[in-house]
Amino acid sequence: MDGMTPRQVGNPKRRPPLEMGQELENKNRMQTLKEKLAGDRFVITAEIAPPVSCAAADLLAKASPLKGLADAVNVTDGAGARAHLGSVAAASILLQNGIEPILQLTCRDRNRIALQCELMGAAALGIRNLLLLKGDDPKQGDQPDAKPVFDYDTAALTKVAVVLRDKSELPTGKKVGGHAEFFIAAADVPTDPKPGWEPKSLKDKVAAGCAFVQTQFSMDAAVVRRYMARLAEHGVTPPFLIGISPLRSAKSARWMREKLFGTIIPDSTVERLEAAADPAAEGKRLCLELMQELATIPGVAGVHIMAPGNEAAIADVIRDAAGIKRAK
Repeated sequence: MDGMTPRQVGNPKRRPPLEMGQELENKNRMQTLKEKLAGDRFVITAEIAPPVSCAAADLLAKASPLKGLADAVNVTDGAGARAHLGSVAAASILLQNGIEPILQLTCRDRNRIALQCELMGAAALGIRNLLLLKGDDPKQGDQPDAKPVFDYDTAALTKVAVVLRDKSELPTGKKVGGHAEFFIAAADVPTDPKPGWEPKSLKDKVAAGCAFVQTQFSMDAAVVRRYMARLAEHGVTPPFLIGISPLRSAKSARWMREKLFGTIIPDSTVERLEAAADPAAEGKRLCLELMQELATIPGVAGVHIMAPGNEAAIADVIRDAAGIKRAK
C-alpha cells in the first residue's frame, strides 16, 4: 500500500470486478473431451500406464509432458495383468493437476459390488470419461496364480454405468445421491471387412450407451478407410479415435503384431523401420504421416496414441501434429 493515498485505497473504481460462482467457473473452464469430439477439431488422446509406485510425483512425471498437448489421457487398470498404482486414484491425480483423464476400469479384478463402488467413487471425484474393459488374463502377468473375477462382462458394466448416470440408480434399484456425468467409450478392433461382414458387436456397444470409440493399434490407413465406410453403411457412426504408435524399431513392430491381439501394422511400415538409419525418428515420421492420412477419413475424429515402453515419444508426436484438420 506504499505510495497510495487513503482515497486511492478505498476507491472501488480502481478494483477489478469480483467474479464469483458460476461466472468464475465458466471463465476458467476448459473444453471437455466430449465437447471436442462434438466439434470439428482433430482430437488426440494418449495413454500411460500408472507407475509401480505409491508416489503421485512418479505418476505426474509420466503424465505432465502431455499436459496442454493431449486432449485427454487414458490411465490403464493393471495393464498386462500386473500391479500398478490404481487407475481411479491415478485419474483423480491427473484431474487435480489439469489433465483430463479417461479412466480405464476392467472386469478382471473386482466383483459387481466393488465395480459399482468404483464407479460411484469416480463420479464423486469428478471423473467423467470411462473406457470399460475385460482386462488381461492374470496368467499373462507376473502373478499367474492370481484369481480372475469377471463377475461382470463389459456389456454388463457398461449398463451399470449408464443406469448410474441416467437414472442415479444401482442395479438393485437403490437410488444414488449426487450425479455421474459419465462419457463412455467403447474399445474396438478394426478389421479389413469381408463381404457380408456387419459390426454387430460395436453396434451393441453403441446401443448400450457408448458414445465414442478408441481402437487397438490400426496403422494401415487403407484398412481403416474401408472399415469406416462399412460402419457408415450400417449406421454406426460414433466418433473414432484410431490407435497408433510411434514405433521404435522393426523388432518392436513385429512383436506388437505377434503379441497384441488385433494389431495392424503393414509390412511397408516394418520395411521402412528396418531400412532407417534412425528407426525411432522414422517411427515418429511414420506416425505423423499416418495421422495426416487418417484425418482425411470420414468418421475418424482423431487418434489414440499408445507407446508401451516409449511413452516419452508421445509428446513429441503430438507437437508435430499441430494443425492437422479433421475431414468434414
